[in-house]
Amino acid sequence: MIGADHTVHSYDEELRQINNLVMRMGGMVESQVAAATRAMTARDSDAGQRVIDGDAEIDALEREVERLAVRMLALRQPMAIDLRGILGAVRVAGDLERMGDLAANIAKRSIALAQTREIGSLWAIPSMSARVQAMVKDVLDAYAGDDVAKAERVWRSDHEVDEIYNGLFRQLLTHMMADPRNITPCTHLLFAAKNLERIADHATNVSETIRYRETGEHAEHERPKSDDTATFAGNGDER
Repeated sequence: MIGADHTVHSYDEELRQINNLVMRMGGMVESQVAAATRAMTARDSDAGQRVIDGDAEIDALEREVERLAVRMLALRQPMAIDLRGILGAVRVAGDLERMGDLAANIAKRSIALAQTREIGSLWAIPSMSARVQAMVKDVLDAYAGDDVAKAERVWRSDHEVDEIYNGLFRQLLTHMMADPRNITPCTHLLFAAKNLERIADHATNVSETIRYRETGEHAEHERPKSDDTATFAGNGDER
């Protein structure tokens, strides 16, 4: 029994180490999204470059999560919920790594945007970013606390980001149609907004992983989406 207790303790400690790395990744992603947004709104190229440079550390943490997970799978041969816990950590790390990439993409757009003309107030970008950051924080709290209910609230809130994106999409198209000189800066802002919308999608992925990890069940319904920009005809009308 002493040997069995030692094995269980070792397994718990290894899984805790993996989850701590995942949470560290999540904290970095939150900071990266916030910093990229500030760089864009302040037209600060140096700040944008720091976000780009910081993405490498998130990538390295994901590789470490994968390494430890493979080691656990090989040595522990976990069953059922233990297996879901390990694989869930790998999936969440993958989503966080992608969020980091998307934050770096926003930073790249901020550098390009700093070289273009200003087009007035763009309150929706910080507002959208704040909503996305809240989703990331909440889903990480749900991950740390094994909180399926909180994860599902994040899952249901994705449409709020989509609605902000829809409004910003129309606002920027209006700016472009009003003055062709706005096309370049507005295009950069559209790509940045789309990256924020995709970060929210990845937060929703994490919420689905939490549900599966804890219950063994997938989401019962299709995730709520409100992004209707694909139907925009480009001439001021929707079809």
